Amino acid sequence: MKISEIMTKDVISLSVDDTAQHAAKLMKEHNIGAIPVGLEEKVVGIITDRDIVLRCIAENKDIKTQKVREIMTSNPVLGDSNMNVDDAIRIMGERQIRRLPIVQSNKLIGIVSLGDLAVQSKLKEETGDALSEISVPSTINS
Repeated sequence: MKISEIMTKDVISLSVDDTAQHAAKLMKEHNIGAIPVGLEEKVVGIITDRDIVLRCIAENKDIKTQKVREIMTSNPVLGDSNMNVDDAIRIMGERQIRRLPIVQSNKLIGIVSLGDLAVQSKLKEETGDALSEISVPSTINS
């Protein structure tokens, strides 16, 4: 099965110059936890609700003026629209990521989350394996 068959196609994105507050408002409005970030139609990052909390709020930065480019994860792992679902699951597990932006000719066309994979009855075992890899605890910084 191709990833393009199960990905979320109505994906929103942000500009590197948008604010963290704008990102948070979009996340609330669309009930999502991550948004791809683009520059001239190319995906250059991804910002998560966790990025906003840890890299903005916890650092006492002003969410109203903090630019997405300064707190996003740069150079995100991307999937291709022609890849198969098994490859996407493997990549997500190996890289410990819960969301995979999907591109075609370097243009964002969708996103796949563990939730998208989990609702596919044929993929429940593979999704569980990926979640096990993603959920490996990290060490606490002293």
